[in-house]
Amino acid sequence: MLYRLRLSIRYDFARPTGVGRQLLRISPADLPGMQDVHHSSIVITPPPAERSQFTDFFGNEVTQLVMPAGLTQVRIDMTGRVRRLGEESELDLSASLDRLPDDLHEITDLGPHSPHHFLRPSHRIPAVAPIADFARKACGKAATAREAVECLGRAIHGHMRFDAQATEVDTPIAQAFAGRHGVCQDFSQIMISGLRSLGIPAAYVSGFLRTNPPPGKPRLEGADAMHAWVRAWIGAEAGWCEYDPTNDCFVAANHVTIGYGRDYADVAPVTGSMRLAGGQTTSHSVDILAED
Repeated sequence: MLYRLRLSIRYDFARPTGVGRQLLRISPADLPGMQDVHHSSIVITPPPAERSQFTDFFGNEVTQLVMPAGLTQVRIDMTGRVRRLGEESELDLSASLDRLPDDLHEITDLGPHSPHHFLRPSHRIPAVAPIADFARKACGKAATAREAVECLGRAIHGHMRFDAQATEVDTPIAQAFAGRHGVCQDFSQIMISGLRSLGIPAAYVSGFLRTNPPPGKPRLEGADAMHAWVRAWIGAEAGWCEYDPTNDCFVAANHVTIGYGRDYADVAPVTGSMRLAGGQTTSHSVDILAED
């Protein structure tokens, strides 16, 4: 599926700002065999004082900005054209849960996509005993690692309620899990914690989701979304699979990847600092338009 992407992020400041430095991770990733980027660009209004590009350890494209002082508004616009190549195979070649540690032991590579980086707790995804207990019960009958991924994703989808007002970006996963509500970030990080407790390496995926309007209703401008889901390593033969617990499905052609990390902090769309003397408001919109 060939898509045209458009992301707009706007910041309005109550008072003129001081100097700021920002890191943007909002460009779609070029992933051989999975996703081809035909074009991608970012426009900053007003223009930054300095701008540069680099690739972080996990292979994510990062735009680095130095913003001048005196701003009352900043707008970030990303446009792109991406071909999403395929969907998850239904063929299960994954290792059994008993065999998975042996497969992992045979992996000596410590490059960006090594499963070893995604097995231990991370800053935003600590070990949480109730989540580990939940994962063990949900996956008790799973014969393979892929089955365990699906069982846990489905169980979290049933346990949690999507509520955009229930959590903040820094809400601990233990709190979101206990409250049984949250957004895609919470669903994904809770699932990652559960998978890691079972010995399954799991990564956080940042991306875009093309949504479908209700039957008979038009597609609304800006109604698509930035999204998050889970990437799990399920054995030496099968490699990685991706699951979306918010929507209870293996990742399909409607998902466009930005990047991978140990948790949200590694792939947050906008990070950095800005000197402020007052409040700010933020808004964003996403459009994913299919060309074929």
